[in-house]
Amino acid sequence: MVAEIIQGMEIAQQKRSELKEKVGKLKAEGITPGLAVILVGNNPASRSYVKGKEKGCEEVGIYSELIELPETITEEQLLQEINRLNSDDTIHGILVQLPLPKHINEDAVIESISPEKDVDGFHPISVGKMMTGQDTFLPCTPHGIIELVKAKNIDIAGKHVVVIGRSNIVGKPVGQLFLNEDATVTYCHSKTQNLKEISKLADILVVAVGRAKFVTADYVSEGTVVIDVGVNRLETGKLCGDVDFDEVQNIASYITPVPKGVGPMTITMLLHNTVLSAERKQMICTK
Repeated sequence: MVAEIIQGMEIAQQKRSELKEKVGKLKAEGITPGLAVILVGNNPASRSYVKGKEKGCEEVGIYSELIELPETITEEQLLQEINRLNSDDTIHGILVQLPLPKHINEDAVIESISPEKDVDGFHPISVGKMMTGQDTFLPCTPHGIIELVKAKNIDIAGKHVVVIGRSNIVGKPVGQLFLNEDATVTYCHSKTQNLKEISKLADILVVAVGRAKFVTADYVSEGTVVIDVGVNRLETGKLCGDVDFDEVQNIASYITPVPKGVGPMTITMLLHNTVLSAERKQMICTK
C-alpha cells in the first residue's frame, strides 16, 4: 500500500477561491473584511508567518493592516493598541503573532481581544464555545485539519483518533474538534506509557510534537490516516514533519506532506474566520 498524499495546498486554494467570492459579495454591500496583525519584535519565523498572512489577504481581497511594535513595548502599551483595534469598525479580525517577549503576559493579551474579533480562536470564550459545540471562531490549524480530512470524504464519526501532542494551539483543540464530529479521541504526550501501542490503534493519527521524524513505521497500522502537523528544519536546511514520511507512506492510507500539507490550511482558516466575522457584522447591520 502507498498512501494517497493529501495535498493541503490544492485544498487551500479551492477554499480561497470560495472566500474570494464571499469577499466580493461583502464589498458589493459596502463591507471590506479587515484583518489587523500585531507583530512585536523581529522574530524571523514570526515575520515569515506574517508575510504569508498578508499574501493570503491580498489573494482573497481582505484589507490587511500590519502593526509592527518594538520588542521593548510594555504590556500596557500593547493592550492599549489592541483596545484601539477592538473599537475600529474597519477591522473584523485581530491577531497577535505569538510568541511574545517574556515580559508580556500572553494570556492577558489574548483575553484583551474582543471575542467578536478573535479570528485565532484562542480567547477563553471562543475555547469554551468550541468545547460545548457552540458556534464560534475555531482555532485555525485544528480547523484546517478537520477540513483536510473532510475534503477527502474520510469518515470521522465512530473512528478512533489518536492525537500525539497536547498544546493549547493544536493538540487539545484538534482532539475536541474530532470529538465534536463524533470520533473517539485518545490524547498522548511525553508522559504517555506504551505510546507506540496506543498510536497503532488509531484510525486517524494526528502528530504535533515538534520533533523531526518522531513517528516511524512502527507507530502506524496499515490503512491509518496520518496528519503531520510538525514543521522542523534539518541540518541540511530541508523541512520535514514529525512523521518519517518515507517510512509511513507505505503503511498509511492517506498522509499529509511537509511542507504543503497542514500549513497552507492554517492561514486559509484564518482568512475564513475574518470573512465570517465580516459576514456577522453585515448581518447585524442589516437587521
